[in-house]
Amino acid sequence: MLTRFLTDVRITFNPFSARSKSARLFLSLIPPNARTEGMKVEAKMLPRTSQEPANLAVKFKDGKEMNLDLSKMRITDVMEEVDRHSRTLARKEELLGN
Repeated sequence: MLTRFLTDVRITFNPFSARSKSARLFLSLIPPNARTEGMKVEAKMLPRTSQEPANLAVKFKDGKEMNLDLSKMRITDVMEEVDRHSRTLARKEELLGN
């Protein structure tokens, strides 16, 4: 997963819910040095009895924000959505020679 174009990651999930598996896996895919490189990571864990769906909000370097309902998505779908925009930014960066 391309994370160098992410600036802000906000995730809300119930760690005890089976529907939050994508949220837990997404958090595990963020590299350990992401915060030192400028990424803001905010994880809010809901109580065990909460029925609120898992949610992911991602902000990219170009200002685009993406909100995903993780309770209805598999981790491959989430990665595909995030990587799609990241690849576009990588292509633009490559064309500009940065």
